[in-house]
Amino acid sequence: MRRFAAGVAAALSLAACGPPPAPAPAPSTTEAAGPIDPSRIDRARYELPPDYEVADVRGRVAPLAQWGYGPDWSANPPQCGALADPPSDPQTVRGWSASGAGGIVYAVAAAGATPPDPGLPGECGEWMMTAGPTTGTVRLVEPPPVRGVDVIGMVADTVTVVEGGTETRSHAQTFVAREGQSLVYVTVVTDPGSPHPPLDADFAADLLTRTVAALRS
Repeated sequence: MRRFAAGVAAALSLAACGPPPAPAPAPSTTEAAGPIDPSRIDRARYELPPDYEVADVRGRVAPLAQWGYGPDWSANPPQCGALADPPSDPQTVRGWSASGAGGIVYAVAAAGATPPDPGLPGECGEWMMTAGPTTGTVRLVEPPPVRGVDVIGMVADTVTVVEGGTETRSHAQTFVAREGQSLVYVTVVTDPGSPHPPLDADFAADLLTRTVAALRS
């Protein structure tokens, strides 16, 4: 009650002396939020659909590995592969994978990242990739607008020829966000031949936006 009375008194005093000065503008969400912290990646798990099974990522976690390419991969043109294999400090990598009827989802964050050659997006609108029996095409797509970060979007369509000549196909969307030396990327891999409906076409873009926000909170 004392605080309320004091507030009323202050307001009356201001009214007597003229209108108060305009308040300072509120900081933007980007300014108010902290830097990206890879250790908070588990917070983004809550954005998954129900009934998805989640596990920590292990081994190779670069986008091209998530697409199904082994360690002896090659790209044509060669320089374009750097967009799908962004370097970072392996000691800082945190992430998870989740599988369900609609596809496989990966969310990864790391520090110690180095930006790619700024000319690569102009040179790599579409390129080929190969690793053993796995081949495919990758093309750049429009990324979601995420305040405070630079984002690259990629779509990879991959074919693997298994024993007997049977082909397995996959379709993947990856969005890679960078803020200084911090790196965040989300990949959604779907099976075009699956009898189950795939995750929504906007799911990967939405998850990246929400993951960046979760890492800042």
